[in-house]
Amino acid sequence: MTAGRVILAAALAIAALVVPGCGGGGGGTSTTASGTMILATTTSTRDSGLLDVLIPAFERASECQVKTLAVGSGDALKLGERGDADVLLVHSPAAEEAYMRGGHGASRLAVMHNDFVLVGPPSDPARIKGSPDAPTALGRIARAREPFISRGDDSGTNVKELTLWKTAGIKPRGGWYVETGQGMGETLTIASQKQGYTLSDRGTFLATKNLDAKIFVQGGAALRNPYHVIVVRHKGTNLGCAKAFSTWITSAPTQRMIARFGVAKYHQPLFFPDAQP
Repeated sequence: MTAGRVILAAALAIAALVVPGCGGGGGGTSTTASGTMILATTTSTRDSGLLDVLIPAFERASECQVKTLAVGSGDALKLGERGDADVLLVHSPAAEEAYMRGGHGASRLAVMHNDFVLVGPPSDPARIKGSPDAPTALGRIARAREPFISRGDDSGTNVKELTLWKTAGIKPRGGWYVETGQGMGETLTIASQKQGYTLSDRGTFLATKNLDAKIFVQGGAALRNPYHVIVVRHKGTNLGCAKAFSTWITSAPTQRMIARFGVAKYHQPLFFPDAQP
C-alpha cells in the first residue's frame, strides 16, 4: 500500500469509529459500499465527456465518493496492481487478460465499446482515402513519410496502433513518427496542428473541438474498441464501492444512459452498451 493510501485508510478508519455504521474507505478490504473509491480509467472516457455523466450519477445512487485518475489503460492496470486504485475502466483486452491471469482482479465485466478511427488532415497528403483497411493506410503514410502522431503511452489506443503497424509489416521510426506521451485529446490536437495522421477512438475525436482533421478509415472487427470494468483484488481495495460500481455500470439503466450519451449533440452514440442482461 502506498503512503497516500495508508493516510486515506487511517482517516477513514477514524471516521468509522466516530460515526456508527460508516466504513468502506480505501484502507482494508471492505465490503461496505461507502467511503472514497479510486477509479483508474482511460483518457478517452474523460475526454469524450462520459465520466462527467457517469460519476455524478453513481455518486447519487450510492454512498461512495469517486476520485478519478484518467490515464492510459496500461498505467491504469499498473495502478490497480499496486493497489493505488479500487476499480478500473479500461480498453486493452490482451493486457486486461494478463492482469486477470496474474490474480490482480476480482472480476472483469464487459461494459461498452466504440471503435477506433484513422484520422488526418482534410488534404490527405498521404492519399489514404479509399484504403481497404487501417494497415494499408498506415503503409501509405509511412511510404509518404507524412507525420503520424502516436500517443506513445502504453494506452489501449497505443497498443492497438502498434498492432496495426505490425500487421502492416512496418516498424515506424524517423522524424515523421512523433510520440506525444499524452492523452487522446491532446494527441488529436497535436496531430491537427502538425497536419498529421493519428489513431483515435471515435468518441474522443467527435468530442475534441477545433480539429482540422477528418476520418479516413473506420469500421471492421480490427478497429473495435471494447471497454471492461475490473474490480481490483488487493488488500487495500474498497471492495464494497468497487463491486457497487461494477454492478451499477453494467446495470440496465446505466447501459441505457451509455447508449444515449452523445446522441443529442453528435447525432450518433459515442459508445455502445455491451453488458449482458
